Amino acid sequence: MISVSKLLCDLDAEGDGLRYDAAGESSKPQIRERRQRHPVVVWNLTKQCNLYCDHCYAAADTDCAPGELSTSEGKRLLDDLADYGVPVVLFSGGEPLVREDLTELVTYAADRGIRPVLSTNGTLLTDERVARLRDAGLAYAGVSVDGLAPRNDAFRGQEGAFDAAVRGIETCLDAGIKTGLRYTITESNLQDLDDVVALLHDVGVDRFCFYHLDYGGRGNDIRDLDLTPAERREAVERLCDLTLQYHDAGHDIETLLVGNYADAGFLVEYARREFGDAHAARVYDYLRRNGGDPTGERVADVDYQGNVHLTQFWQGYSLGNVRDRPFSAIWEDESNPLLAALRDREAHLQGRCADCAYQDVCAGGSRLRALSVHGDPFAPDPQCYLSEAERSADPPVAPDSTVDTGQAD
Repeated sequence: MISVSKLLCDLDAEGDGLRYDAAGESSKPQIRERRQRHPVVVWNLTKQCNLYCDHCYAAADTDCAPGELSTSEGKRLLDDLADYGVPVVLFSGGEPLVREDLTELVTYAADRGIRPVLSTNGTLLTDERVARLRDAGLAYAGVSVDGLAPRNDAFRGQEGAFDAAVRGIETCLDAGIKTGLRYTITESNLQDLDDVVALLHDVGVDRFCFYHLDYGGRGNDIRDLDLTPAERREAVERLCDLTLQYHDAGHDIETLLVGNYADAGFLVEYARREFGDAHAARVYDYLRRNGGDPTGERVADVDYQGNVHLTQFWQGYSLGNVRDRPFSAIWEDESNPLLAALRDREAHLQGRCADCAYQDVCAGGSRLRALSVHGDPFAPDPQCYLSEAERSADPPVAPDSTVDTGQAD
């Protein structure tokens, strides 16, 4: 994730320590005091979902699929994640709320010292379920809304899904659970961007996560709905402009870009243009600490059957199964050639990614998109929209910069 509000407006957030090793600079309570050594883990509890979304990376279905990890198996997984030092587990799906043991698992994660967060379509967030999740220790709920009602409902295959998601957001906020919006940008909903931000800001949401389409699951089936480079650049610039507008009006909303680390280079250039070299140098320093695309390093996925994946989007490739070996052993096993290569990307990136001036803040972007389009995980990310001038520009460096780009202990 790239925090636009942090980089452009210096807005403090709970993830400053985890993301930028900048906990000491932040006024907010921190998820972790130091930059993460071990990955945030997405756990797809189930493949079942009450909706059928066009872009679902997990290819979820309305029926329950066989082989889900049981409650006891899930607790063993959480024990291993806690002992390994995983900072956050994101309960996802399918729709995680279809599992009756979700509250029990959230409680167990919280008791083991892992920050439990939720990714949901929001339609099943009733007063009773939300109260139970709050009491269990749920730290954050990310609710997916992909446009205003007509486009969102068409995208998600159910009339009324938008209204139900907004009610779910309001229920979480009323219960005191930090809640954010998750919005995947495509050509079908791009025109709703400003209106969705305005509407949900009025509801009380102060965290907006804007996802680029990744080509996993059904997301790969709608690649024709992906933005062109010009549209993507315009959308990212519009999000930057909106962030500044809300901040200047006194509204501290946290905005984040997710899934395309060409955004990192763009943000440096945007800051240079809007605020000058000194501000751009600070942005660049933070982004170097963040380290670019996290696939195979700072994010991992465990699916409903216990298979371990490089990210939640890359469900078609498994590193192993937690029923056979602990997650920690699988994640540390660099005898897997793809995992080892992803952790040494500079030696493997090809084409425009190999010589880009912003490689150290992007790490080549999505390797899944490269594989899906070019058949090679180290080919250029097809979503890169940086110009040749930007790719060859000298990144700004502050004279007194003392950035530590290594992983913290």
